[in-house]
Amino acid sequence: MSYRIALNFEDGVTRFIDCNPGEKVLDAAFRAKVNLPMDCSDGVCGTCKCRAEAGAYDLGEDYIDDALSADEAAAGLVLTCQMVPASDCTIAVPTTSAACKTGTSRFKAAVVDVVPHADAALELKLEALEGAPAFLPGQYVNIAVPGSGGQTRSYSFSSLPGSDTPSFLIKRVPGGLMSGYLDSASPGQVLELTGPLGSFYLRAVTRPVLMLAGGTGLAPFLSMLAQLAQTGSAHPVHLMYGVTRGADLVLVEQLQRFAERLDFFSFTTCVVDPASRHPRLGYVTDHLPPEALHAGEVDVYLCGPPPMVDAVRNHFSAVALTPANFYYEKFTPNAPASTPQDLAA
Repeated sequence: MSYRIALNFEDGVTRFIDCNPGEKVLDAAFRAKVNLPMDCSDGVCGTCKCRAEAGAYDLGEDYIDDALSADEAAAGLVLTCQMVPASDCTIAVPTTSAACKTGTSRFKAAVVDVVPHADAALELKLEALEGAPAFLPGQYVNIAVPGSGGQTRSYSFSSLPGSDTPSFLIKRVPGGLMSGYLDSASPGQVLELTGPLGSFYLRAVTRPVLMLAGGTGLAPFLSMLAQLAQTGSAHPVHLMYGVTRGADLVLVEQLQRFAERLDFFSFTTCVVDPASRHPRLGYVTDHLPPEALHAGEVDVYLCGPPPMVDAVRNHFSAVALTPANFYYEKFTPNAPASTPQDLAA
């Protein structure tokens, strides 16, 4: 048996390696041809210092305080030349993937189905064909749009990590490059993907969690909840899901199934459109339940358009709330295909 170690680099690239029982992470990385920062490899210089964000491990005693102090170790910092995993782990590496002579994975997947949700979104379901990498719940990939001359779009996984059938929730954009392709895509067509990427992913749940989703920013949270459904949580998890129109509320039935299965999970929805008949009108910040904020002893995850991210940050400042951790990812809908600045988001 080996342990799966996720190395998340500061440029957002994630590389997974296998670490054998009793093996040090630095040695496992070198065996996988990933050159993590190092100098002495003896626990003396501190060059290989990283942050362990999830998992169990042993650091032993063969390192000096100048390389890793007791306070740093208590805060989750590790020396990869001394770290011996006792479970799967996630490690934040304070340098780029290129500096470690590694990079993103490229793989292919075939279209299984495209499920339309009126004019709001499309659910893309794929079947991995070759070399599909593992990913952390919340991360994304770049998908090359067939017939576009190599242009790509970025989408967060909405599926369980490790699934052979990755899925994505994609905002329908009039004239959008990916939307246009998916409207005529057929099962079996092959797509090229690059990733996983991103520093927005679920960390170890050590306190209550508040998830804030705007529109198709729901996608990474579906992946996180699928993971939590397997691992469980000793702390409450609440999701606020806000959209512009009532028609933009998609996959609510999936959230309901999670709420029925998981005693630690609850969710609330709201709609901005004043003409909507939804029971909660307004923005997410208008409906944040005080009990979900836990007086700041909470890890907040936010995925939505830039105005939503800014509004939430301003709201926290206005009410003098400082979450224990605040992770967020901004996304911008794709521009129409005819626009030169047709950027992925």
